[in-house]
Amino acid sequence: MKLKNFLILMTFVAVVSDYLLHPFYPQFFELRFGVKNPELVGYYFAAICFMVMIAFPFWAYISKKVSELNILVYTQFVAGILALYCFYTSSYLLFWIVSLIMILFKGSYLLVYPYILKIITKEEHPKVIGLLSVVVHLGGILGAVIGGLTVDLIDPRNIFLIMAAGDFVQMGMSGYLLKSDKYATGLIVSEEVKTEKKLIPKGFILKLGLITLILYFSDFLIRPFFSLYWESFSAYKTKFISGTVYAIPGFVALITLWINNKRKTQNGYKGIVNALVIALIGLFLQGIPSDAFVVVGRIIYGWAIFQGVVKFDILLFELSTPDSYALDYSKIHFFQNLGVLIASLSVGVVVDKFSLQIPFTIALVGFVITLVLYFFVFKSVRVTHKELAKT
Repeated sequence: MKLKNFLILMTFVAVVSDYLLHPFYPQFFELRFGVKNPELVGYYFAAICFMVMIAFPFWAYISKKVSELNILVYTQFVAGILALYCFYTSSYLLFWIVSLIMILFKGSYLLVYPYILKIITKEEHPKVIGLLSVVVHLGGILGAVIGGLTVDLIDPRNIFLIMAAGDFVQMGMSGYLLKSDKYATGLIVSEEVKTEKKLIPKGFILKLGLITLILYFSDFLIRPFFSLYWESFSAYKTKFISGTVYAIPGFVALITLWINNKRKTQNGYKGIVNALVIALIGLFLQGIPSDAFVVVGRIIYGWAIFQGVVKFDILLFELSTPDSYALDYSKIHFFQNLGVLIASLSVGVVVDKFSLQIPFTIALVGFVITLVLYFFVFKSVRVTHKELAKT
């Protein structure tokens, strides 16, 4: 197995382990600690988002001095031990403290993403970034299924045994790669394109971070109450149907990746404007309380948001340099998670004060702002690339 594929498999294991409990925090806290207050669950989820926000930049900074795989050997071991403690503890307060520290160490697995892009050529970036995006989708789905079965059929605390196993597997895989003579783990293939230094907008990390903050805020805003929105007007109110409609963008992402990989030429980050415009159409259709309009809107939106998110990542790594991949991506990741955090804290209030339909309207405005900001902030990048293409 190639090093790239080995690392992608490792990412899949990490995502499955990470998403085991995500959809089931309310059920977990009620069954394990007798906590039924949804506000407390919301605060915990917000705390997790915050820990991820600070964890990745921290480990990215450490990776400037210590190699990514060496970091993972130790951090995933600590995360596994802390997960075992979460399995055994019966104290609600200690669970909060230890589980959040565990998230801090688990967050180091995000280093694998920029590391993969360092060991491949720039030409491979679009295809691999798209593949990693789908791996996250699939890992999230599988993690949710395993977590759901564990909560329903066994004991919710056993999720932390599975989580610990995932951490120890990542530790073992990292150690294997470091000791194996088959893999050149220190080799950097991706090279900085010197002719593109002049294309980098001043302060591009901050600008790209703010743009993707609005994008991720808008995207996440329509998620938490989508199933309730669907059930408020549809004749098909079963959890299976609403869950299937909710998952449409994930299935569309798989098809889009397959189509993209069939193409002989890759367009890199070009097409962000088109993706955002099409996403606006998908959002508008989803805001119409009709089965047909919502399903078509989900399909259109699924294609557009996948293309948009992937192309924004491609743009980041196009403007960054290999030795700064991890640090630059961690900064962008901070902004993206901040957008998710703001959305998760505000969506309940917005729905309560207005309606289940209002998140789509706010998201529509958010995408318009994202489109306008991107068009003007990164206009010089697009123009210069067109000029280079003519020479």
